[in-house]
Amino acid sequence: MQNYDVVILGSGPAGEGAAMKLAKEGRRVAVIEERSQVGGSCAHAGTIPSKALRQSVWQLIRYSRDPLLHDTGDPRHFSFPQLLARARKVIDQQVDLRTRFYTRNDVDLIFSRGTFIDAHHLEVRNEDGGRDVLAFEHAIIATGARPYHPQDIDFEHPRVFDSDGILKLDMPIRKIIIYGAGVIGCEYASIFEGMGVKVDLINTQTALLSFLDDEISDALSHYLRELGVLVRNNEHYERIESRDDGVILHLQSGKKIRADAILWCNGRTGNTQNLGLEALGIDLNQRGQIRINEFYQTSLAHIYAVGDVIGWPALASAAYDQGRCAAAHIVGASDVPRVSEVPTGIYTIPEISSLGKTEAELTREQVPYEVGQAFFRHLARAQITGETVGMLKILFHRETLEILGIHCFGDGASEIVHIGQAVMHCGQNNLQYFANTTFNYPTMAEAYRVAALNGLNRLF
Repeated sequence: MQNYDVVILGSGPAGEGAAMKLAKEGRRVAVIEERSQVGGSCAHAGTIPSKALRQSVWQLIRYSRDPLLHDTGDPRHFSFPQLLARARKVIDQQVDLRTRFYTRNDVDLIFSRGTFIDAHHLEVRNEDGGRDVLAFEHAIIATGARPYHPQDIDFEHPRVFDSDGILKLDMPIRKIIIYGAGVIGCEYASIFEGMGVKVDLINTQTALLSFLDDEISDALSHYLRELGVLVRNNEHYERIESRDDGVILHLQSGKKIRADAILWCNGRTGNTQNLGLEALGIDLNQRGQIRINEFYQTSLAHIYAVGDVIGWPALASAAYDQGRCAAAHIVGASDVPRVSEVPTGIYTIPEISSLGKTEAELTREQVPYEVGQAFFRHLARAQITGETVGMLKILFHRETLEILGIHCFGDGASEIVHIGQAVMHCGQNNLQYFANTTFNYPTMAEAYRVAALNGLNRLF
């Protein structure tokens, strides 16, 4: 039997964040990973491969519409597996980097499935096929999540995919149905449309990504339709008819939609099966996600849960910080605050990112706010790069000029938002900062000055 201060189940961002913090604090730590490599779903099935794929498609789109390059010949057509080849290189680089993190910090890596025997012991399989028992004072569950599978859908069929399985697509397709217009669904809709694949995007809600500011949601919907994506709002599936040559989606409204394949992107389920949690009395919700308190403790105070396995916000960035926060609580440190306000990053083509309040929220709260806008088509840098679709929107208090929300739609939005985030949290949260700051010219960062001046002009 091996004894550890803390054992961590899962080596994704949440598990890594916890392990690094604990190791720096001098604790003896073991990380148990079911895959044969570190990185979790983030590196192998989610964030990294999908974003690397998106980048390849985005580069093809830029090539195809650049007159200078286009005059040299027709843009090349690449297959889905060819585009994924770059993603695999990025995955290998990430795995190598993160493996070295664990090695340098003397964290034990155990590639096996871990199962709780009781509240202070875990069982893992060893290389000989036998079983070892690990004793621990604390445990952190960071096993992530997987796509939700309705029981009446045959995901073993070669033309039916979930958001993990789509990365194994190896057949040519001309049309795809994407069921579920959340973040993942919208990202893949823009990716496939960018590859010249016809897309039917089935949205069970009244609008795309309704948690966003209405203007940004509308802009995304308009742009996807401009690209050729057929967005169907307020639709729900009745059944999926799988055939050798394609699929037919039967909707409750009576519509029948035929395509070469279907991608199911409707919901996620926590990876809590077969961990032995039921015997410990750890509370789960109906999606297999673990209920936690403000310190990420489960119903057993010495066992924590972080990352996608606890549900919202289900972002790699938040998961890493949640892991660090749980680790800090274990060691009694106060230098890592609880994760609260997290910027939204959506890697559609183009990107979306936001932080803070939306117009609808401020209206409901009766906050006297004003809007500052900068449209990318007016910025010299956007005109130079050709990425003129999009805008930066700043919401601020009319009287104090406090910045209340940052919303960005366009190329580089996930980077641009962090400028606003820094100002909102640096103790000088005031619109005048952007109006009076000299930005490099031409840059996309200049959008903040343009938006600030636009907003100030609305006050007089």
